Amino acid sequence: MSHAMTRGLAMAIAAAPILIACGGGKAGDPSPVTPTQCSGVSCGPQGAPASSATTATLCPATADIVKSKYLGGAGSGEVVQLNIDATAMTYTLKWLESPIPLTSASVSVTRKGTQIAGPVIHPPAGMLPTDEQTRCAFILGAGSGTASNGTTYTTPSFVNNPNPPMVLVGKGVAGGGIPGATVEYAGINLVVTTLGAVTKRHFDFYPFLGFASTTTDLSRLPGTYNALLYHLSPTANYETIATNAVETFDASGNCTSSSSTGCLSTGKPLTLNSNGYFDSSTPPQIVPGTGAAANPLRTGNFGTAHMILGQLNGATVPLVVRTGLANPDTLQVDDESGIAMLAAATPLASGGFDGGYVGADSNFKYTATLVQGAAATFINPSTSAPESTVGLGYGASTPGLVNVLDGNGHTGLAIASGGLYATVIQGSENGGIASTSANPDTPSAPYFGIGAQISK
Repeated sequence: MSHAMTRGLAMAIAAAPILIACGGGKAGDPSPVTPTQCSGVSCGPQGAPASSATTATLCPATADIVKSKYLGGAGSGEVVQLNIDATAMTYTLKWLESPIPLTSASVSVTRKGTQIAGPVIHPPAGMLPTDEQTRCAFILGAGSGTASNGTTYTTPSFVNNPNPPMVLVGKGVAGGGIPGATVEYAGINLVVTTLGAVTKRHFDFYPFLGFASTTTDLSRLPGTYNALLYHLSPTANYETIATNAVETFDASGNCTSSSSTGCLSTGKPLTLNSNGYFDSSTPPQIVPGTGAAANPLRTGNFGTAHMILGQLNGATVPLVVRTGLANPDTLQVDDESGIAMLAAATPLASGGFDGGYVGADSNFKYTATLVQGAAATFINPSTSAPESTVGLGYGASTPGLVNVLDGNGHTGLAIASGGLYATVIQGSENGGIASTSANPDTPSAPYFGIGAQISK
């Protein structure tokens, strides 16, 4: 691995994740960073900063950003629609699907149907290296709106928020972090057990990826895909599972699979809903199932998979969000939620996805990856230092799958399509879970990462 290439990529991305969403319109699922906090006059002017004449345009003109509504998914199992007005410096965000409770009092009343509006500011001066990059980045302030149960729902403000959500607008895609939540539930006390209890865990943000253009034309979906999935179950003490499947979709949205596990991203045939994406009932659970020692509280399969067909750089990018459901009052508990990326199962030779990528990972950290032939290096964007290197093997039996092996003997897989890549590794990578989004016993393995290409 060339030290010069590694250092070059690190220098290119060390300034923050603005390149994820603005780097030539590539898609990604970036994780937010911790920007320098400000309050009052220290936040600086709230209008768009002047753009340097020597900097390439990375996102639409300021007045045009408001024209796009970004439809996408989050790793929390949520489907979100987001709009940013870069002239008025405001945003609106609506949760179309969500398993995240509004409060700790009830797990059955979620953020689904809640719409909030609030102010945005650009990152503080000096956080990003150019005016153009700063112009395309928006930190989300306190949002407020009416929730599905008629109450007022409010998210944190800019001030005293150590890790605020930040959205990065590019050409056709927006990524970053949407407001997080504190998840906790005491459960329902029964005679012999407590049903649905969830240990307290705070999430500063949930990684998000949205598309300015999506399609409801299922004729663009048929084909065979490699799917990499990452799911989490709060009632199993936030146990996470990452796995893969080979899935074939027909023009009606039916899924069949050559994998021994069958289709894992969706269940019953896809049906179009009024929000512009597809639903599939009873999608499989990949976290240990009903009655398993690791998750004895789950009572059945009540979740729903949602497939968003993003259109980016001439490619159809299927993104699947699994939204769990928990209603202890009716003894329905299936709180497994997560996200999956699908990539066409076409041959991928060594060098087929070489380049520099930036994005999000299951550590709730911002990360970068340099792929070069038979190796990939994870790089810490804050220190510009390589953190670990994994080997890549292109001889997998399924076209498009790449074998991954890290330095500790942990195995995994990678896929790539349309300027995106995703990987799962059955081990801990890059220092494990960020302390701000973890319990003392939160597992740091398996590892899941997804990124967008910013350089060749």
